[in-house]
Amino acid sequence: NFSWTPNLIGLNFPFSKSSPTPTDSWEIVEGLRGGFSNVLEPQKQEGYMLKRRKWPMKGWHKRYFFLDKGILKYGKCSADIEKGKLHGCIDVGLSVMAIKKKAKCIDLDAEENIYHLKKSLLAKPAHASVSALLLSDSFSLSFTLFPLLNLLISMLIFFLLSTDLSVCESYLLDLNHLLQSMEVLHRTYSAPSIQALQVSTLFLIHFTFNCKDSVDESRPLVHQVSNESRASITESLSEFFDAQEVLLSASSSENEVSEDDSYISDINSINLDLLHHLLPGSVLCQHRSCLPSPSPNNSTISLWNILRNNIGKDLSKVAMPVQLNEPLNTLQRLCEELEYSELLDKAANTQDPFERMVYVATFVVSGYASSYYRTGGKPFNPVLGETYECDRPDKGLRFVAEQVSHHPPISACHAESKNFIFWQDVRCKNKFWGKSMEIVPVGTTHVTLPGFGDHYEWNKVTSCIHNILSGQRWIEHYGEISIRNSSSDICQCKITFVKAKYWNSSVNEVEGAITDNKGKVIHKLFGKWQEAVFCGDPPSATCIWRANAMPVDLEQYYGFTKFAIELNELDPSLKLLLPPTDTRLRVDQRLLEEGNLEAAEEQKQRIEQLQRERRRVLEDATHQPKFFRRSKDDTWVSNNTYWELRKDPGFTQIDFPTLW
Repeated sequence: NFSWTPNLIGLNFPFSKSSPTPTDSWEIVEGLRGGFSNVLEPQKQEGYMLKRRKWPMKGWHKRYFFLDKGILKYGKCSADIEKGKLHGCIDVGLSVMAIKKKAKCIDLDAEENIYHLKKSLLAKPAHASVSALLLSDSFSLSFTLFPLLNLLISMLIFFLLSTDLSVCESYLLDLNHLLQSMEVLHRTYSAPSIQALQVSTLFLIHFTFNCKDSVDESRPLVHQVSNESRASITESLSEFFDAQEVLLSASSSENEVSEDDSYISDINSINLDLLHHLLPGSVLCQHRSCLPSPSPNNSTISLWNILRNNIGKDLSKVAMPVQLNEPLNTLQRLCEELEYSELLDKAANTQDPFERMVYVATFVVSGYASSYYRTGGKPFNPVLGETYECDRPDKGLRFVAEQVSHHPPISACHAESKNFIFWQDVRCKNKFWGKSMEIVPVGTTHVTLPGFGDHYEWNKVTSCIHNILSGQRWIEHYGEISIRNSSSDICQCKITFVKAKYWNSSVNEVEGAITDNKGKVIHKLFGKWQEAVFCGDPPSATCIWRANAMPVDLEQYYGFTKFAIELNELDPSLKLLLPPTDTRLRVDQRLLEEGNLEAAEEQKQRIEQLQRERRRVLEDATHQPKFFRRSKDDTWVSNNTYWELRKDPGFTQIDFPTLW
């Protein structure tokens, strides 16, 4: 599936360079990687194609195919599709697709079956024009030369398949001339110039904005589960990318003479100023895609010497070497729970209260996804009075957090957007049991949807990191989450994070049910907390959420997601706006991120000593947080002053303690 939204322009898309391949052989092309949110759903497509017989795999027969929401269904005719008389159903998103130009063939490897398809002579003229473009050398070359064109041309194709034939021919003619010019440039200079890229981008963006009104933006992108067992579905999810990767198989069912297609080169950047000029109303947010330094080797540290005297104790009071930390703070970890905030945006635009609960419940599960690869280090403990802000126009939200108490350690946060308000205060108890460490969160998380007056509340489950001292570390979450809408009793939700069992190989599973006020089950949820959540019963369940693709070199960089990599980024212009207590300005954390362990350890000890001295001064006084207040029910909520103070008069006129 391909999709396109204007706010994707300007992001860096990491591509893998393909090696030269013959034009008539099966090709492997690495496409887009990285997670996108708020993507648009391609329109439905249908028509006749030829399909190779399953048995005895000889001959072809005509079948009517219908593609919708990533599911390719087929039958004898369109009437059979409408009546539900299907001969097969393929989840394209979970399949490996291969194409062969000369034979005009497509292979879909869906694990349980391999489907061989080819162009039907009865295809509509517009479809035939698009097929000719797809199989042209110029089009293939554009995928290799210009990564951005991969995304934009794909969007163009989906539009053409449902556009009037005369309009199709006009745009295809212009695009064909453009691609031919690009090919000449490429073969002449062996690498295209940036001017050629700008011209091609200009054309496609011009086309896109002329046609954008024809794209339906009101429906979310969802996928359905193919005819597989629940286990096989969840095991294969990690290989799936929504509009991010085009993977063509190298296998071939036919051997044909081919020609060499050389002069392959790669362009990984575009002129952002040009795009900003073209799209004056858009916000171009370009965040870093990698940390300054890889994670250090901490294999020389003896954890047993540190932990042996603390079995059963709260580890939040135990000083740890800086090598055991990751360059993020607990306050920033709270912000990570909003990585998939688009689920709350969808909930805020859903009329049915039971479906709203589906999105809210899925959002709750998604908050645990980033922890899967994060067993190598612990976040920095915030010092009393430390703050953190995250202003993300690209996600439509802004977030602020503060450490409001030291003993017991309490972190409070508040996020808001035009669609929702999110807040919580978290008190975590970390206990070491000899081989494993348990993290037990205490507190309630809140989300309100002002458009409907909904106020959702839920608890958090216990997390446990296994094999702390030896072996392969792994994390699991277990327990039950109860979600209720305190503004209405029309529905409730319970989600169970299933604890791993010795006699069962399945891990990380979640199961949930949304019930009405009489206890009747309206929706069922299932999946894996680090991969995906489905609603319904296999094989017709709908995928509500899939985790974003992880960076390729995640093991070298603390197992961070792309969103986590961006959290501690400090832009020079932003530095002038932050209060001096912001986590981004914390010296020991910044030094660890830059790979300077010795200086980081020295600064960490200095900052901890400063905090002890402040505590002695405040022994008889109560700490007053700057941006949060204690409510009547003994929870911490925002006093709604942070962003106003940041805007006018600014934090320079406010007295802050010296934290580092």
